[in-house]
Amino acid sequence: MTASYTPGIPPAPVVIDHDSDPVQSDTPVDDPLALAGAWLPGPGEDRLLMTVSTIGLDGLPDARTTMLSDFDGERFFFHTDALSRKAAELAAQPGVALTILWPAFTRQLVVQGTAARSSRAESDEAYRRRSAYLQQLAWQNTDAFAQLPLAERRARWDEFLRAHGGPDDPSFTPPEAWAGFAVTPHRLVFWVSNPLAASRRIAYTREAAGWTLTTLPG
Repeated sequence: MTASYTPGIPPAPVVIDHDSDPVQSDTPVDDPLALAGAWLPGPGEDRLLMTVSTIGLDGLPDARTTMLSDFDGERFFFHTDALSRKAAELAAQPGVALTILWPAFTRQLVVQGTAARSSRAESDEAYRRRSAYLQQLAWQNTDAFAQLPLAERRARWDEFLRAHGGPDDPSFTPPEAWAGFAVTPHRLVFWVSNPLAASRRIAYTREAAGWTLTTLPG
């Protein structure tokens, strides 16, 4: 997948055929990763936002919204500042949950798995595919920048953009702290809305022999 999410332009709601959709129909699929790939955006389509839930350094749950950068058929990728709180939490406890909700509440996918740092080549390529705004955000979305008054934040934003010339400028490269995380799932839960009956979920859990399927209330 090669597209970047465009801020302010949400993806269009999904139109669902409930007679054939594998979550609502009587014919669920055997491979949840294939189903995830069919649901998630393909090349040229907008990225989706998701909630990343981690275990905080204080032992309590923590969550924030970020962008699903990629899905390679096996792992789910997101990118962040290596100095961020969520990076520190994942270094201490790599268990993570990703909650992806489609526009108009048509679909939801919850991924539980283990996060590991992706290669620098992968994270650099993900940075290159991002919009100019998100590339600059990777440089300036810091604790120090957030504490500045609004007028100074605007001034420094404009100053950075003038100094670097935009994403086509060779100096507009990923910051050193730019990092990618790949989540290998051990459980995936799919939900689909259904205006004609109670919705339901199907959960796939990874076992030694493959995936086991459980049907759950919506």
